[in-house]
Amino acid sequence: MPPLKLSLLKHGLLCMVMLICLNSFAQQSRQTIDFDKGWRFNLDAVNNGQLPGLNDAGWRSLNLPHDWSIEGKFSKDNPATPEGGALPGGIGWYRKTFTVPAASKNQLVYIDFDGVYQKSDVWINGHHLGFRPNGYISFRYELTPYLNFGGKNVIAVKVDNSVQPNSRWYSGSGIYRNVWLVTTNKVAIDHWGTYITTPEVSDASATVNLKIQVKNRAVKREVFTIKTSIYNAAGKVVSAGGSIPSKTDLQDTVFENSIDITVKNPHLWSVNQPYLYKVVTQVISGKTIVDTYTTPLGIRYFNFDADKGFSLNGKLMKILGVCDHHDLGSLGAAINTRALERQLQILKAMGCNGIRTSHNPPAPELLDLCDKMGFIVMDEAFDCWEWKKEKYDYHLFFKEWHKRDLEDQILRDRNHPSVMIWSIGNEIPQQHDTSALRIAPELANIVRKLDNTRPITAANNNPDTSNKIIKSGAIDLVGYNYHEGEYAKFHSRYPGKKFIATETTSGLETRGYYEMPSDSIRIWPERWDKPFIRPGNNVSAFDNVRPPWGSTHEATWKVMKKYDFLSGMFIWTGFDYLGEPTPYSWPSRSSYFGIVDLAGFPKDVYYMYQSEWTDKPVLHIFPHWNWEAGKAVDVWAYYNHADEVELFLNGKSLGIKKKTGDDLHIMWRVKFEPGTLKAVSRKDGKVVLTREIHTAGAPAKIELSADRKLIAADGKDLSFITVKILDKDGNVVPDADNLVNFKINGEAVIASVDNGDPVSHDSFKVNYRKAFHGLALAIVQAKEKAGVINFTATSNGLQSASLVLTSK
Repeated sequence: MPPLKLSLLKHGLLCMVMLICLNSFAQQSRQTIDFDKGWRFNLDAVNNGQLPGLNDAGWRSLNLPHDWSIEGKFSKDNPATPEGGALPGGIGWYRKTFTVPAASKNQLVYIDFDGVYQKSDVWINGHHLGFRPNGYISFRYELTPYLNFGGKNVIAVKVDNSVQPNSRWYSGSGIYRNVWLVTTNKVAIDHWGTYITTPEVSDASATVNLKIQVKNRAVKREVFTIKTSIYNAAGKVVSAGGSIPSKTDLQDTVFENSIDITVKNPHLWSVNQPYLYKVVTQVISGKTIVDTYTTPLGIRYFNFDADKGFSLNGKLMKILGVCDHHDLGSLGAAINTRALERQLQILKAMGCNGIRTSHNPPAPELLDLCDKMGFIVMDEAFDCWEWKKEKYDYHLFFKEWHKRDLEDQILRDRNHPSVMIWSIGNEIPQQHDTSALRIAPELANIVRKLDNTRPITAANNNPDTSNKIIKSGAIDLVGYNYHEGEYAKFHSRYPGKKFIATETTSGLETRGYYEMPSDSIRIWPERWDKPFIRPGNNVSAFDNVRPPWGSTHEATWKVMKKYDFLSGMFIWTGFDYLGEPTPYSWPSRSSYFGIVDLAGFPKDVYYMYQSEWTDKPVLHIFPHWNWEAGKAVDVWAYYNHADEVELFLNGKSLGIKKKTGDDLHIMWRVKFEPGTLKAVSRKDGKVVLTREIHTAGAPAKIELSADRKLIAADGKDLSFITVKILDKDGNVVPDADNLVNFKINGEAVIASVDNGDPVSHDSFKVNYRKAFHGLALAIVQAKEKAGVINFTATSNGLQSASLVLTSK
């Protein structure tokens, strides 16, 4: 892991080794600083944009991370196509002028990019540092030989996302992940230079193995030692060890040392108690610490069994996961830790315990959060190998770059306890091509050379015995994308093999939209390219609409929960995402697959999972109760912790329903009359929960609620404000589409707005939004000065609403 980027961990181990180095250079430990502020940006063709003397005074000033595509206009004519989000690409230039202290002249200076989409070229003071085509990989360049220490320096980055389509989903454009400036001494731990494993773990003790690579760039030898300490979550050293220091005459080389340290009575990392240690490694010259490097540590053990499925710390459990793309809805691809945390909190409350990084290396912050919050991660590398459907995809660079990119991914991510599966590919066309017999083993060998503690899979959408990836023997887990009806036959197809459902379901829903009747499954569209035929490209939110290749949520879960050997699942998808509307039918510009919509508002099926995946008492009834008189309306209920549910309409019982067999919901068919629909769940005759839905009147007022009223004044923290359109009695109006205007005063800005509508073409970067089925969202971003933030929402004919936030 990159050093000093993991604010969540504080621990270490003790060991000693001998290395050669410089006798007396600037004795200052490693520094990693946020390099996101103070950039200039130009979205246009620029001649010699890398030259230090270029006048960039007229360029736009901004802070990173930055996604320029999300600022553009939706159009079916954009080269990305609706499949890619229908937003513009182009070529963008970034420049930053900065200084490095003269005192750092005897040190080494690096720049780390967590991700740039895509095809980036980087220059420092006119010197070309390198080119990276992969838009999701993290990479580093050394700046030292080309810096003006104590003087002005100019870094320039060209980002080329002009040749499209190059993605099957919305990619974003630009330096959309964080950038760091790293300064080390000439003897220091190498980039991603530690590797931690836990070869023996029990309740009584754990053996922690640490391999450390120290790079020597010194010109003079000296004796060095390495001290490593493991800290617990309270910041106390719990274990340490050491060896006799020694010296060497070699220089400009990397030295590796390995040490085993025992932790007594370890707190084990699990999805319910994600306990984190941290390892702090110090390189010491004499009495001076010349480098300090922090590595995350979660002590756990896990296993995939062909018959029993998955176990964590010896306890059988299923991986209850979702797939998610990297965009953050209306914020686009620009990484924001709070936005990611909110997504994970919403999923965790549903009972989700797994994330698949579809279909690329994730932002480092996602893995940090998964470590902290307790998610099992399938870390995926590629969506294509040597060829793919998209004409300008990564397959153009695969032969030259796959080894470097995959190595960098494994080195960066292998210390995260949350990562438990590596995936070398998703729906690779070569599944039925003999080239897979060559490529799959090569990729697997690259992974195993760097990490042999986790199983390898590939996500196969054609998982039959003709599949050449599976046939190659390269993968440890046979990954199925869909084919839920064939799960029960897995062992007859692949005797003795281990199973993982890499991608499941693909249910289709529009939040808040319902069609009757609800009790028949609709395969829609019948063809991938068949256009929507429903008003507004809406899809009924009852769990009864699926595409030809997938199953409904309930149908998939019924199979998954039935068989022990089915180790886990990753549902397509947790959240709606930009691009890949199903089918690719304009004016839709985002997906319908999510359990949660693009704005973060749960769809009804969310509560089915919550009733099945959590111990939290659940009673959820739907749809809304605004219909034409006499219409037959299907009322569904998801519930748990109860034997029965009774439904009342205006005080009159409509009967008691109970789940039978493998039912996951119950249903009443009710002739609509306005009023109050009430459900009561009971256990042994005692009331567990009561829920009511009221017929809403005309829109009368706005209600605002913030997920957090206190945010950090760091220029990045967010508050997500939910906007509800209510009638005079406080009921959400289910068909309200009022235009709401937002105004903000104080130490924050409106970062973006949304409402979850997959068809809306309004910009996310404005101060207004129409409600969609009664709801909208405004995202407020803190400035860098503490203070009071006043936020107001108004709409013609409605009572306005305000709330006060604080940044500090």
